[in-house]
Amino acid sequence: MKGLLGLAGLVLALVIVGLLVKKQLAATQIVVPAPTPATQPGPTGPAAMSAGKPQGQSARIEQQYKQALDAAMQKARPASDEN
Repeated sequence: MKGLLGLAGLVLALVIVGLLVKKQLAATQIVVPAPTPATQPGPTGPAAMSAGKPQGQSARIEQQYKQALDAAMQKARPASDEN
């Protein structure tokens, strides 16, 4: 009897943890609305030919990420006064 209650408690704890994890994962997903052609400027560059396709969109996102990363790497560090 004691073993069954322990097993039931363990299963209940596992269900509660599973529900909390599911809720937490749902909260971290970001929903981005699709851009409308009237409000967004047209794409330029090599991805312009396939802008409506997922490959073109991923190429644009990758290019924007690389540009942001390059810009972050170019920022000068403050000089230290250790000399």
